[in-house]
Formats: sequence, C-alpha cells, structure tokens
Amino acid sequence: MSDYLLLGDRKFHSRLIVGTGKYESFAIMKQCFEESGAEVVTVAVRRVNLTDQSKESLLDHIDREKFVILPNTAGCYTAKDAVRYARLGREAGLSDLVKLEVIGDERTLFPDNQALLEATRILVKEGFTVLPYTNDDPVVCKRLEEAGAAAVMPLGAPIGSGLGIQNPNNIRIIRETVSVPVIVDAGVGTASDATVAMELGVDGVLMNTGIAQAKDAVAMARAMRLAVEAGRLAYRSGRIPKKLYAAASSPLEGMLK
Repeated sequence: MSDYLLLGDRKFHSRLIVGTGKYESFAIMKQCFEESGAEVVTVAVRRVNLTDQSKESLLDHIDREKFVILPNTAGCYTAKDAVRYARLGREAGLSDLVKLEVIGDERTLFPDNQALLEATRILVKEGFTVLPYTNDDPVVCKRLEEAGAAAVMPLGAPIGSGLGIQNPNNIRIIRETVSVPVIVDAGVGTASDATVAMELGVDGVLMNTGIAQAKDAVAMARAMRLAVEAGRLAYRSGRIPKKLYAAASSPLEGMLK
C-alpha cells in the first residue's frame, strides 16, 4: 500500500488509467472500469455535454464516488484550443487535473511539442495539474517538467495503433531524465505491452483502444490490470542480469564426481 502513483497532490494505488471512448456500450464500459481496477478515467471534454443537463451524458455512466475524472483536450490542434477546453472542463466541475493534448499532425496524431509547451505553461500558471501527452523524446519531456508539468505522458506508439512500446530505450532515458511521474500513453495493444512498459520503470500506463476494442473487452481489462501489477512488481524486484552464455541453476560445489 506504500507504493502509489502521485499526480499532483493526489495518491492512487492503481497505476492503470483507462479511457472512455470506443466501447460497444456504456454497460460494457462500466464493467471494464471495475475489472481494470483503475481509479482514474480520462474523458474528452469535447465528448461531454456541458450545457444541457436534461440530456444523457457520458458522465452519467461514471461513478464519481469511485473514479477520479481526468479531463483531456483530445481533438485540439492549437495551444489556444487546448487551453480553452481545459478551462471548460474545470468550470464544469470535472477536475483541475488535465491530460493535455495538442495534436500536430492529423494522420499520425503526433503531438505538436511547441504548442504543448506553450499550453502547459499557461495552464500551470492557472493552477491546473497538467499531464501532457507527448512524443517519446527525453529533451521535450524535460522541458515539460521545467514548465511545471506534474507528470509526462510519452507515447509508446501512435494512438490506437496497438504496436506496443516501439522505443524502449527512449522510455528508459525519459525515466532517468525527469523526476516527475512518467506514464506511457498510447500504443498499448495487449497485456505484454503493458508489462514491458512497467518493467522499464514507468509509473503508470494509460490505455483506451487496447481494452475497448478487444474481442472481450471486460476480460482484457482484467488482463491489463494484472499486467500492470506484474510489471510493477517485477521492476521493483530487480531482474537478473542478461548473460550471453548459460549459468547453471543448481550450485556445482559439493556435487559428487
């Protein structure tokens, strides 16, 4: 219980953050939340009905007593738009946490790092706890930390690709470069991807498509929960060194000849 994920001034025992898009139904989404063990769910501010309280909203299907809402600025292509949606989310009572996304390319959905830094600086000054989604670039991650980000969220692979961790060395270097939490965001397709990420020493994993689009989303949510827990435990346990040649498992000393 002493091993927790710290985001701003909030402590979470689960290191898995899940999304709310692409599910077959709200009922399946809710089951996945439960099986994942997540304490934080991320919601695109653009998808939330903030004006007409009489209409059904995504938020109606999220138990606010169990889950912390992490608003995100998905779909924003400028720092100005991202800042505006972060403010809307806070004014609507969602949270002062924000998963900050500023997309620079429509085809790859890679982040616009210059705009991301600009938006981070603005929102930090306004009291937001900013968690920026960025490329797996150690230099950019360090700049985001210096701008006041409470965590950095480098991609493992392009959003929704399911390719897994494409640049493990970059993720490892980012972990060594920054002192804030590192959360791998995007690209996780199956449980082994999540475990690999956690074994690299990151503090958490955020995923959506890998769960929501699985053939059995509820079962995959449980698999991801176990994978994140196993990867974290393995990292803390300290793996054996890799060797080129074999080493006997049983001691040779004292054996009869």
